Amino acid sequence: MTRQLNKDTQVCMSLAARPSNYGTRFHNYLYDALDLDYLYKAFTTQDITGAITGVRALGIRGCAISMPFKEAVIPLVDELDESARLIHSVNTIVNSNGHLKAYNTDYLAIAQLLRERGIPNSLPFALKGSGGMAKAVACALQQAGFTQGHIISRNAATGQALADLYGYHYQADMTGIAAELLINATPVGMQDGAEADALAFSQEQIAQAQVIFEVVALPAQTPLLKEARAQGKAVVTGAEVFALQAVEQFVLYTGVRPSHELFLEAVAYSRG
Repeated sequence: MTRQLNKDTQVCMSLAARPSNYGTRFHNYLYDALDLDYLYKAFTTQDITGAITGVRALGIRGCAISMPFKEAVIPLVDELDESARLIHSVNTIVNSNGHLKAYNTDYLAIAQLLRERGIPNSLPFALKGSGGMAKAVACALQQAGFTQGHIISRNAATGQALADLYGYHYQADMTGIAAELLINATPVGMQDGAEADALAFSQEQIAQAQVIFEVVALPAQTPLLKEARAQGKAVVTGAEVFALQAVEQFVLYTGVRPSHELFLEAVAYSRG
């Protein structure tokens, strides 16, 4: 029987500069499969304060937060989970009777992927970006024991601050750096973005690396991933990051952890 929406249906949502169907398809697939009285919808906004006020006022159960709102929402919530407090970046808000608690499941996903792929922490890395997602990546790298790394950012203030926070080096560009692990945590290569067709790292830099870690989830095949695969490099994809962080959000919203088989089904459906 098809689930019927009703006055008691719990609503969850996402806020992003460029909303996609990934989260909507992923969460709603699991709600249907598990017969949960929930609905998920993606939104964007020009008024982040008003949007979070609405989450609280309307009893929205959960809200996923994407670029560029990951830091802007911090003063708008009531409590930071340790995952969000340490990184000072939020990607998930849970509303419990008007009390908004913020989490960062990006960090959990990245840490899991570093472990599962067995990426050696002896590899020198270059991490491009200094925003909320880059903070999650840098924290996961430090916690995994990576000691040789550069934060690459055109924003000197935020780039230097991120490097200082985790004990890495800062540079504005890749000049003189030969990293064996390259991580893109910028919008370069993002679908419909200003640099959708650009490479986050040059062909030469990719050739020198062993592993390419792309955080951008849309498109599934970014220019960086296409080039890395063409060169036969090991890759970790933004779609994988999305899937793992999304299931942790699902658990926070519903209190239910889907089986691994159902999780894989939802991932496949979300990419359809």
